[in-house]
Amino acid sequence: MAAITIIGGHGKIALLLAPLLVARGDSVTSLIRNPEHAAEVAATGATPVVFDIETATPDAFAEALRGADAVVFSAGAGGGNPTRTYAVDRDAAIASMTAAQAADIRRYVMVSYLGARPDHGVPSDNSFFAYAEAKAAADVALRTSDLDWTILMPGRLTLDAPSGAIDPSAERADANPGTSRANVALVAAAALATPSTIGKDIPFTDGVVPIEQALG
Repeated sequence: MAAITIIGGHGKIALLLAPLLVARGDSVTSLIRNPEHAAEVAATGATPVVFDIETATPDAFAEALRGADAVVFSAGAGGGNPTRTYAVDRDAAIASMTAAQAADIRRYVMVSYLGARPDHGVPSDNSFFAYAEAKAAADVALRTSDLDWTILMPGRLTLDAPSGAIDPSAERADANPGTSRANVALVAAAALATPSTIGKDIPFTDGVVPIEQALG
């Protein structure tokens, strides 16, 4: 059994991930910004903790993570506001890495996106630009940290049912099939239990390769 803290615990992926972890015996704490979401998070079996990652001091952030064996960053500003996007997807993400290190937590799983990189190619006048910039910066910071990191890079997210199978050779393209959020949750759970995923980017869309085989 492991103690897992999910940052962004009310997100669609997090709400699917928490019950998977609880079902296998893990203890899950989900950090959420809005106290009105506590009941929905608690229904997954996770323990909701109201905590604002945008305004937290470094000491408070470390204390919020202390006691966890692993951290999953699945928070996001949701787009539409570049200022908040940089504050959450870049600044708070990087702050959470520092906090994990201060709390003596080694394992860290980041939910990013397929194609995230500094040379992402998104034009500056595109509404996706701030998110692409923020995720690129956060991913680079994680790769250069001394955490035991894994970066999940799913393609276009959908609400499709989980298939338990992915395409681990996927590359970003307009014609790519979608990636079920439920499959992202399954990949996150599997990555946490698979030490060989440490230090790796995991790009994927929905596909035909069973997740355990793809990660192995």
